[in-house]
Amino acid sequence: MSTPWHLQHMAALDFESSDKDADTARIVTCALILGGVGRTPDTRTWLLNPGIPMEPGAIAVHGITDECAAKHGMPAEQGVGEIAKAITEVVAAGIPLVGHNLGGYDLNLLDRECQRHLGDSLEGICRQPITRVIDTMVLDRQAVPFRKRISEQQGPYQMRTTAETYGLPWDESQAHGAEYDALMSARAAYRMGVIAHTPYRERPEWVLALRTNRFNSLRDVTVEELHERQIEWFRRDAEGYQAWLRNKAKAKEKYDPQAVIPTAWPLRPIPAQREAGEAS
Repeated sequence: MSTPWHLQHMAALDFESSDKDADTARIVTCALILGGVGRTPDTRTWLLNPGIPMEPGAIAVHGITDECAAKHGMPAEQGVGEIAKAITEVVAAGIPLVGHNLGGYDLNLLDRECQRHLGDSLEGICRQPITRVIDTMVLDRQAVPFRKRISEQQGPYQMRTTAETYGLPWDESQAHGAEYDALMSARAAYRMGVIAHTPYRERPEWVLALRTNRFNSLRDVTVEELHERQIEWFRRDAEGYQAWLRNKAKAKEKYDPQAVIPTAWPLRPIPAQREAGEAS
């Protein structure tokens, strides 16, 4: 078999944006880190002027104000073009893209920005499907299901929780910067891969103490096979969350009988396309 997926050359990718809706958000910062086991990281970063006012909540997360982005950021069209070109080169080289919630948010954000500024989808610009994605949020949910919230502020599968679960030191002062989050996602992916490829009885004590874990599902698969599995895992989790939201007894104050959670991963249709598909 080829080199295990977690030992391969990877391209860690993360964005900070103007709001949390990938369909409407604009890119503010991006980090792309080429690296892997035994390789010196090659880091590229971008700061863009999104051209629209950012949501206060987004500014509170990444700390970049509208004034700062306008003064120091490159024009959005130029920045999106440079990022898309860099991603195209990664995809053409067959290097896996790794990130936290990469297929749930970041790649969709970039896809919308490509259509907005460059007139084509991300896959259209890459001239091939995106089929080598490693999403550490999807992997973590699969490997260690049913994790509880850490606190009101810290969710069970956000980047900090995932990092700390796998024994990575967390620096909150650097967190929510694209470069730091991209690097931590790559390190988390490696830790997950190591556990999956370690004989069961030799795995960390915290893993052996879990009532349920599915690390074996991350074992002995190619990147392409892992990608295909993540499509199914994401769909299953999305459908489960939608069912939970529609269950008044379980969801309580979050109850929404009309809730619709997208199930496509790592790229989903834009809303107009989804509506057209549902109507046909």
